[in-house]
Amino acid sequence: MGENHNHEHNHEHNHGEEENIIWITNEEGVEEKYEILFDFDSDDFGKSYVLYFPAGASEDEEIEILASSYEQSENGKEGNLKPVETDEEWDMIEELLATFLADEDEE
Repeated sequence: MGENHNHEHNHEHNHGEEENIIWITNEEGVEEKYEILFDFDSDDFGKSYVLYFPAGASEDEEIEILASSYEQSENGKEGNLKPVETDEEWDMIEELLATFLADEDEE
C-alpha cells in the first residue's frame, strides 16, 4: 500500500449517486476524484480513517490504495484529510485492508 504523503486537504462528500466519491485538491490545486473503498473509526487511536483509490481505475490494473485519517466537519458533508502518522496506525490499516480484500474475494 502506498503511503499518502499529501498534507492536509479538504474533501467533500457528495451524497446520492456519488456517495462513495471524494474530491481531493492536490498540491497543484487541481481537484482529483477518488472512490472510497471503506472508512472506519478506531477507538485505539481515537480517529476516523478512510481508504480510497483513484476513480476510474479498472479492476484489471493494480490500483494504489491510499489511506488518511480525517476529521468530519460539523455539517457532516466534508472534512479534513490528514496523513497517517505512525507505524502502529499503518499496521492496523493494512490488517483491516487485508481482511476487507479477503472478504471481497469470497463473494
